[in-house]
Amino acid sequence: MSSQAPTRQVPPPLWLLAELTYRCPLHCAFCYNPLDYAKNTKELSTEQWVSVMKQARELGAVQLGFSGGEPLVRDDLEDLVAEGHRLGFYTNLITSGVGLTEARIARMKECGLDHIQLSFQDSTKEMNDFLSSTKTFDLKSRVANLIKQYDYPMVLNVVLHRYNLDHVGRIIEMALEMEVEYLELANTQFYGWALVNRDQLMPTREQLQRAEAVVNEYRAKVGNKVRILFVVPDYFEERPKACMNGWGSVFLAVAADGTALPCHAARTLPGLTFPNVAESSVREVWYESDAFNRYRGDAWMKEPCRTCPDKEKDFGGCRCQAYALTGEAENADPVCGKSAHHEGLQKIVMQAHVKQVQPTALQPIVFRNDANSCKVRQE
Repeated sequence: MSSQAPTRQVPPPLWLLAELTYRCPLHCAFCYNPLDYAKNTKELSTEQWVSVMKQARELGAVQLGFSGGEPLVRDDLEDLVAEGHRLGFYTNLITSGVGLTEARIARMKECGLDHIQLSFQDSTKEMNDFLSSTKTFDLKSRVANLIKQYDYPMVLNVVLHRYNLDHVGRIIEMALEMEVEYLELANTQFYGWALVNRDQLMPTREQLQRAEAVVNEYRAKVGNKVRILFVVPDYFEERPKACMNGWGSVFLAVAADGTALPCHAARTLPGLTFPNVAESSVREVWYESDAFNRYRGDAWMKEPCRTCPDKEKDFGGCRCQAYALTGEAENADPVCGKSAHHEGLQKIVMQAHVKQVQPTALQPIVFRNDANSCKVRQE
């Protein structure tokens, strides 16, 4: 166990994300799954997932999300939902909707599923299907109707970027027509496939400002009818977010193969060996593993984070972003205006803007699929 974070000082995980599989019918260019997901075909069995859920619940976890890839690819999803409900979790299905038939949603209702988060890529069939590289808009629309038919609270999630930011008003109108309770307009955060496609997806500051103004107009108009969350992308901020509310403090993700992670993108960090729940107990993973203890507390921090009065609020920002942009995970997140690398981040934003007004300078979008997974990995 790391001396930085003795067990008595570490709160239990509250949120367990079960990434049941990397298989997915969509090919989104902003997917956060690993670039080499195609080689990771091993998946935990039903029994192993049940064991993970039991252990996490015993530690104190209360929220359970089923995601992927596409969790509906798993034939045992209903069994896992039922077990999560039996254990006392609040259960959430995070889905593209592909595979959610009426028979399956009825079964999940019986099994005690509490919540469904449905993703769309845009408000129009043409753009939705282009961005996912599939023909799924009509299917998603039918699934949205099913979700309401079965009396579920529904979160509609739309990842925003330069291709659809200007459509935000139409996206909100679509959500209102679907009677969505919670609309998450999540501007692209640049990890995984989104980092590969950063130049293509990066919006301009003007686009963001226009979109946020539209969102605020709708908030004033609809009031409490639907809660609209608009998450500004980190690259355009001056202060870093408290990533995952602090490394290893709330969030525990378990990947399809059993690898335990403090955040979605943690495997991009060098020098860390992440534990596997097939080999270690969830308690050992959370409290004793070097990977989960590495960035707890503040002993790992360098300046300006070490003496910053905000370090208890933002925890130095995102370790994966710091590594991606500076080459060292221990550096301050370059989003922070105090970071020595902040100016470099601003240049990245400007360069992406220049490439947008000079389309010939842009490379084609790399869509998530097995073939591109191999290509990106080789590069």
